[in-house]
Amino acid sequence: MNARLLSGLVRWQIRLLLMFGLERQALAQVLRRLDTQPSDAFSLATGAHLHANLGDPTAAQRLLERLVWLHPERADGWFNLGYVCESQGLLAASEAAFRRAIAIDPRLDRAWYGLSLSLIAQQRLDEALQALRKNTELQPMSPYGWYQMARVQVDRQAPEEAEKIILHLRGFEPRVAAQLERETGLGPVRA
Repeated sequence: MNARLLSGLVRWQIRLLLMFGLERQALAQVLRRLDTQPSDAFSLATGAHLHANLGDPTAAQRLLERLVWLHPERADGWFNLGYVCESQGLLAASEAAFRRAIAIDPRLDRAWYGLSLSLIAQQRLDEALQALRKNTELQPMSPYGWYQMARVQVDRQAPEEAEKIILHLRGFEPRVAAQLERETGLGPVRA
């Protein structure tokens, strides 16, 4: 059996296991695949995802670091590494990974959002605001960037800017706007 066909069958088997919620069995299959194909990007990414889902972010981080070392051109690998590092409080590593993902693909809105979260956690609010502006420019109908932007504006002592964002959100995400109004005390008074 040729290597390409075997690779396709293994991927199909992993996807089938995942379809049935058998994450541990899928991870075992991925790790066996990595024993024979240690640079396989699919297996590295899938293994990292499964480790993270199963509560082992350190193992996920190791696989993602290997992925970006072997495949440094993959923006998704850098994004996922940034996400896993951020979830562990490794903010400098997270920021660096998100910045690398953005350098590869400046239109990767999720990386801009992830970068903003890392910057917010580091209290670098002006930089976070710039990243959030880029995120909302790329993904204008997603409430997440807008929500964080309003929170940053409140933290920057710019309530009038936060109110503008809340007003904007009312036009397409009224629930998120209402949540911000409750959390910040901004916006119209409700009876």
